[in-house]
Amino acid sequence: MLFNSIDFAIFLPIIFILYWFATKGSLRLQNILLLVSSYFFYACWDWQFLFLLIFSTLLDYYTGIKIHKATNQRNKLFWLWLSIGINLGFLGVFKYYNFFAESFADGLTLLGLNSNLGSIQIILPVGISFYTFHGLSYVIDIYKNRIKPERNFIDYSVFVSFFPLLVAGPIERATHLLPQILKKRDFNYYKAVDGLRQILWGLFKKIVIADNCAEFANTIFNNSADYSGSTLVLGALFFTFQIYCDFSGYSDIALGTARLFGIELLKNFAFPYFSRDIAEFWRRWHISLSSWFKDYLYFPLGGSKGGMWMKIRNTFIIFLVSGFWHGANWTFLVWGFLNTLYIIPSIVFSTNRNNLDIVASGKYLPTIKEFFAIGITFSLTVFAWIFFRAENMEHALSYISQIFSSSLFTFPEFEGMIKALTTIFLILFFILIEWQGREKQYAIEHFSSKLKQPFRYMFYYFIIIIIFLFGGKEQQFIYFQF
Repeated sequence: MLFNSIDFAIFLPIIFILYWFATKGSLRLQNILLLVSSYFFYACWDWQFLFLLIFSTLLDYYTGIKIHKATNQRNKLFWLWLSIGINLGFLGVFKYYNFFAESFADGLTLLGLNSNLGSIQIILPVGISFYTFHGLSYVIDIYKNRIKPERNFIDYSVFVSFFPLLVAGPIERATHLLPQILKKRDFNYYKAVDGLRQILWGLFKKIVIADNCAEFANTIFNNSADYSGSTLVLGALFFTFQIYCDFSGYSDIALGTARLFGIELLKNFAFPYFSRDIAEFWRRWHISLSSWFKDYLYFPLGGSKGGMWMKIRNTFIIFLVSGFWHGANWTFLVWGFLNTLYIIPSIVFSTNRNNLDIVASGKYLPTIKEFFAIGITFSLTVFAWIFFRAENMEHALSYISQIFSSSLFTFPEFEGMIKALTTIFLILFFILIEWQGREKQYAIEHFSSKLKQPFRYMFYYFIIIIIFLFGGKEQQFIYFQF
């Protein structure tokens, strides 16, 4: 069930009405409804994988209790590593088996040996990377004595499988979400309206920007050998806005939907394309994943306490693992490696925390220095996205080599270029709105406080009209494949 589908447009109001009216304010009934609706939501993708989700939930629920009950360190570690091993084992089989099997076979071939280790036809369960990380953070936090295990299985299951975040995040922490699930929730009109606004902006980002950009990015990337360098640059730019608006659009819809039920999820994006350096970009892009790796991998590895060598080593590990988390392909590892190279100078020269504030805060325009810093950071990000989007390393290198050719200085040209101009104007409109709202939680929240009611509603209806007039062909959310 897609957020931008008719099915979801029917599903959400039904659950909303039942949640606030049929349950009569009973927390137990509300949580049961959330769990049933979440399992139904997930089963709409493939009901068979629902059993994997339930098994993963049972595993972490049980091992969390056993870790807490254990009377010695050895038993605590046993249950912790049982949970980690089984969770990562499932993730490894479903997501990485073919990658390792093929890479191993290629390595043996280079040595003149043959391998019979073949690939297997397997479907990646949607959302497995996200709900696996939910469970892992839960058992690790219990082991670290940050939280106590939740004894109510229904409440814990809602934490793992709450439908707005189930298939593409944000990656929640038990310390943040579980207390909200256990606490009585009363309807708040202003919070619900705010949620609807964020859903609206998320739908605009997904349907108008991401889906239209996807059409042109796919055309150019899938036929890159036929196009000039300038056209390939345009293709990379289309993908750059596609992936941001696709994923942050999903996050906006998820956060807005959760707010309708009185629940606040972790913010996942903070206008990353206005970043002045790569360190700032990674504080603003997929925040829940970046912070997860920081807390559960970077700090356990020693963080930055062991000197410069440890900082650089741990940064390499974090970005390579982050790249590998996104998919079983060498292109993702190179994408992670590139971002490591981008960020290391700021670590070496201790400038990685120079830009903690919001760019041009309280001003209409950035300074000349900020403008060029944003431009350089954005350009580096676009270049890295080429590896992320390419089918394989050969495709990525071919794509880049064609960009840096004499055809780079020609006018971009491809089938559908006239139609693409409309999308470019829509992107410019989108950038303007995002810039105006960069100091808020999401872009159009800015207009709810700045515009008087008649003009505010005119603006919202204008966004709705644009969605219906210029919405692209329905595309699956990119991060469903991760």
